[in-house]
Amino acid sequence: MKHKLLLKARVLVALLFTFPIGFTAKAQTTDAKLLDQPGYYKMQVGDVEVIALSDGTIPLDMGKLLFNEKPETIEKLFKDNFQTTMAESSTNVYLVRTGNKLVLIDAGAGQLLGPTLGKLVNNLAKVGYKPEQIDAILITHFHVDHVGGLMQDGKLTFPNATIYAGQRDIDYWLSEENAKKAPADAKWLFDGAQKSVSPSLKAGKTKALKAGETLFSVIKPLATPGHTPGHTSYILESKGQKMIFLGDIVHAVAVQFAKPAVTIHFDVDSPQAYAQRVKVFNAAASGKYWVAGAHLPFPGTGHIRAEKDHYIWIPANYSTIAQ
Repeated sequence: MKHKLLLKARVLVALLFTFPIGFTAKAQTTDAKLLDQPGYYKMQVGDVEVIALSDGTIPLDMGKLLFNEKPETIEKLFKDNFQTTMAESSTNVYLVRTGNKLVLIDAGAGQLLGPTLGKLVNNLAKVGYKPEQIDAILITHFHVDHVGGLMQDGKLTFPNATIYAGQRDIDYWLSEENAKKAPADAKWLFDGAQKSVSPSLKAGKTKALKAGETLFSVIKPLATPGHTPGHTSYILESKGQKMIFLGDIVHAVAVQFAKPAVTIHFDVDSPQAYAQRVKVFNAAASGKYWVAGAHLPFPGTGHIRAEKDHYIWIPANYSTIAQ
């Protein structure tokens, strides 16, 4: 597993450094004008308010990142969705307000991936909250676009928050031994995770998730390894309604619903990631419950319908009325 993860990390870095848009792992530049989008969307799941918060978007060359399907098929699927394979991918964070607790699902990229990301704190302010008000952050996995926002200018962005994460991701990404053994061009992955998470760990603010536990009365972690060793999705249940926060179960909405076997180079274990995608998609479709995806087009909430050999993504209908 460790060897496979390092191999995938090497491939990921190579891809990032060759993107024609000028994206790199350490710095991202763009000449495009950035739009000032509202960056939040509110909805109700039972008694719980869920607020989608945009951390921004990032251009990804899906033609190079997606595999296990013919390139022409992938290109056609994007074209059928009025997109090109140079896709602008959303990075979504979710704020769960339950009782007197404010809980974030992931923390965005912070300052680690350039100017088109790192919008979380600004959008949090737009819904009336300050970083110090956040009680907990549930991390789906330790890739930098999910944990980079834990730190800002060398300080904890959310100083009063307890960080929860899967034990397998904690053990792997925060291991100094693993970081030392990593190829030179993959060390930034460990460096980003360690700089983002280690300060809260040393401060006693990081906790490993436990199987079967319920957090804040309404949220249960669901181990969904494959994308990373400790990848975790989260299930919110309230008054008979359910929402699953996918994390990185799916990246390319134009492709991976129509062709769920298509995987992405970011996956550590591609077959396992595919198996988890099918398992979660089937459960969401049969249960008819809400889905929230970290990289589905913002706000990333909706439902999944299962067909014979594929799935259909149905974005949430825009609503101003609490259900």
